Amino acid sequence: MYYSVKANSNQSIIKILSKLGSGIDVVSGEELMRALAAKVAPKKIIFEGVGKTKNDLILAIKKGIKQINVESIEELLLINKTAKSLGKIANVGIRINPNIDAKSLKKISTGNKKDKFGIPTTDLNQVVIIAKKSKNINLKGISCHVGSQIFSLSVYEKVFKKIKETARFFINNNINIKNLNLGGGMGFDKTKNKKFQIKGFKKLVDKHFRNLPYEISFEPGRYIVAESGTLIAKIITTKKSGQSNFIILDAGMNIFLRPALYGAHHNIVSIIKRRASINYNVAGPICESSDIFGKNVFLPKQYTGDYVAIQDVGAYGSVMSSNYNSKELAAEILIYKNRFTIIRKRQKIKDLISKDIIPRWLGDFH
Repeated sequence: MYYSVKANSNQSIIKILSKLGSGIDVVSGEELMRALAAKVAPKKIIFEGVGKTKNDLILAIKKGIKQINVESIEELLLINKTAKSLGKIANVGIRINPNIDAKSLKKISTGNKKDKFGIPTTDLNQVVIIAKKSKNINLKGISCHVGSQIFSLSVYEKVFKKIKETARFFINNNINIKNLNLGGGMGFDKTKNKKFQIKGFKKLVDKHFRNLPYEISFEPGRYIVAESGTLIAKIITTKKSGQSNFIILDAGMNIFLRPALYGAHHNIVSIIKRRASINYNVAGPICESSDIFGKNVFLPKQYTGDYVAIQDVGAYGSVMSSNYNSKELAAEILIYKNRFTIIRKRQKIKDLISKDIIPRWLGDFH
């Protein structure tokens, strides 16, 4: 397993999973630096991502990471050129675009032919030609990731068949494929109405790969960490608008973006237990109509100063937060049994303001 850092990139989370035996999957040079700062061994790191810069590739090649998964013909040529300039040989994999519908949200689909990710299978002959000519790359893997929040095992079966077909293609062209990365995207439903069939998934993997001579890997993110996170928010005020009861929290889409961006639903519970139950719209303080965490949420009667908990925000929570409306980023606290530690301090507005630079010549501006 290679944990997908983009789901939650705090170094403490990376370190925990690494110590438990997981490899690490990164999608940017910055995520690679985070993984290295968390003392992850380079040979346990795979580098995905459609927009790797030359500096990203230099870092990855110098550090000798396990594999760079290539997303375009141009990138493949750049890796060979960069590795040659460094006097190195880079281990690479090819991320294919299989043109498979993940049957998920369009915004998190990555395997259709119109998506920006991966190399179309129609271009693999060109990959073979380049790989055989290039002296500074070692093509040893195939990767395929078609999206997130996938619950349909039939989608994975299509992916597995396409990966096996691609591996045979390369082997028939005298390229020795050793690693097959079967992607991630295992579904996690925050409202608990659906559950990913992990046992059925295992049977599917065994069916297709049990007796084949490949190292098989996956890159789950959300499935590993989503349930581990809870957002605690304080009620700033309550209000009534027409027939709707609102509670306004001190956390908004700047802290947790997914409901506004994807229409994602997360369970919201009251910290204070009271008997009366009221239908609320739970909103944040941001000046956007989409800054809503949930509508028609039944909670005990809430008052200004009370707290609510938004559940299952361990994935794509803090990593997607922002300073919109000049709001500070929230603190993060890691809890294990009877221990707890602040693993990211709350941002201070004075530090945020200090990042601005006002040109001296604005003093003469009229």
